[in-house]
Amino acid sequence: MKIFLRILIGFALLLIGLICYIFITWNKKFDAPYPDIHASSDSAIIARGKYLAYGPAHCATCHMPIHKIMAVEEGLEIPLSGGWEIDIPPGVFRAPNLTPDQEIGIGKLTDGEIARTLRYSVGSDGRFIAPFMPLQELTDEDLTAIISFLRSQSPVRHEVKRSEIKFLGKALMAFGMLEPRGPETPPMKSIKRDSTSQYGAYFAKNIADCIGCHTQVDLKSGKFTGPPYAGGFRFEPDAFSQGYSFISPNLTPDPETGIITGWNEDEFVMRFREGRLYKGSPMPWGAFSRIDDIDLKAVYKFLHGLKPVRNKIAKTVFPPGEKLPD
Repeated sequence: MKIFLRILIGFALLLIGLICYIFITWNKKFDAPYPDIHASSDSAIIARGKYLAYGPAHCATCHMPIHKIMAVEEGLEIPLSGGWEIDIPPGVFRAPNLTPDQEIGIGKLTDGEIARTLRYSVGSDGRFIAPFMPLQELTDEDLTAIISFLRSQSPVRHEVKRSEIKFLGKALMAFGMLEPRGPETPPMKSIKRDSTSQYGAYFAKNIADCIGCHTQVDLKSGKFTGPPYAGGFRFEPDAFSQGYSFISPNLTPDPETGIITGWNEDEFVMRFREGRLYKGSPMPWGAFSRIDDIDLKAVYKFLHGLKPVRNKIAKTVFPPGEKLPD
């Protein structure tokens, strides 16, 4: 009995020490370079940023009061005043106010600070920013366009509560398993916009984030666990899904399990123009329905040039009450 008590006490002390270590060390500050990016007042540059924000980069789908997101999906261009929220195991993450309000928006930040957050997932105070935005490898040209558009908006005083890291997230951060995400390769200055597979690869990965939803992901660490673009990401019911659940389909050109292998280019473009089939679909169909034909054709060529991956997603839509398969 004494030996058992000693083991129990030792385990308790170890657990207390571990918890103390997590709470003492989790709130790390990170350093990252400030990209040499400067907002422009050029109308063409602002227009490009607006197209990206309300279209393929779907910034407006998240940086919006939750009750207005569907209005934005339907084409209403509302200033990006923040409000979207997602509750996952590492924490409750909220999209901040991106209008140029001087106190609670980006008006208090420099262009370099905004660019650093988008490219390196590091806040102006050095804190970890959850990398929900797939913009780490945006070209300097597109990053400039987005920041220029954000600066051009009317300021909106809409205060959004800061994201909250749960104990799991704090533990992951304490042990270096959850860190800011930066670019995997040096970002390009610019890229020629055309309907080629090369531009489609840039667009699908770095702007529209097709890879982020059509790849299996560990929600605890944010790391990919499956082949790129092969589908399998699970979407549990949320505030918008009306009880529906979803699993993303396989976008690779596998002849048996790829969802778009039988589509020609015109059919691919038309599917985006048709928009949402299920109101609660996690894909931002409203934003994506506004993508230019040139960009969609580039994505089509890129996806059809991928290495085929056999990954059968038997069912992608699950009505209320039907559980996702294990």
